[in-house]
Amino acid sequence: MAAQSKTPLKTEKSAVETTRSSGTEVDSFLARVKSMIPAGSGRGRLIFAMDATMSRQPTWDLALKLQADMFRAVKEAGGLDVQLVYFRGLNETQASKWVGDPEALARLMTGVACQGGFTQICKVLAHARRESKKAKVNAVVYVGDCMEEDIDELCARAGELALLGVPMFLFQEGREPKAERAFKEIARLTRGAYCHFDAGSARQLRELLAAVAVYASGGRKALQDYGAATKSGAAVRLLEQLS
Repeated sequence: MAAQSKTPLKTEKSAVETTRSSGTEVDSFLARVKSMIPAGSGRGRLIFAMDATMSRQPTWDLALKLQADMFRAVKEAGGLDVQLVYFRGLNETQASKWVGDPEALARLMTGVACQGGFTQICKVLAHARRESKKAKVNAVVYVGDCMEEDIDELCARAGELALLGVPMFLFQEGREPKAERAFKEIARLTRGAYCHFDAGSARQLRELLAAVAVYASGGRKALQDYGAATKSGAAVRLLEQLS
């Protein structure tokens, strides 16, 4: 039996390739972030959604290690509230409360065990739409490797998010063609961005997550300040394109 989360969660009703992400692809991703309308200043709200089916355990563990960097990156930009959303098993999709510090998010993630099942991305999109209607959501991050749903239905849900002005950032592990096609289309429809990564690009994923978190919290100006402080990684590449 899978371990249960120690923090109550509310249930929603309703062989990875080893090719490294190219610098060109990452630059393209960052250019897409650059072209978007700034999210504004103040405390950002970001939905952090992940595929928690059985094959995803290594990436779940990686994300658990990296998530604290999102909070550190936005400290000067105004802070960040994150809601963890995940799916696993045959029909389970869950969403946590909103949390504002890495320790709280780590506790939520530590209490979740990946289980076999199919993707439920459509439920993630529907949840993001409902949350956005309650209060502004600045960005949705999704991390996964495959897609086993009807692409037209996913695009319809993505279109609903687009109408609410919520960009979606999709990070794909591996190169499964059907998922890549769907993720890129969702990113296009929501005016978000897509980027591939693999198990060897933990540093890159960390920098990309931090860049999106800063964007969610304070827009391009916050990214500029963050890049000036860090002098490295994704934020610096973005600043080079802004100049």
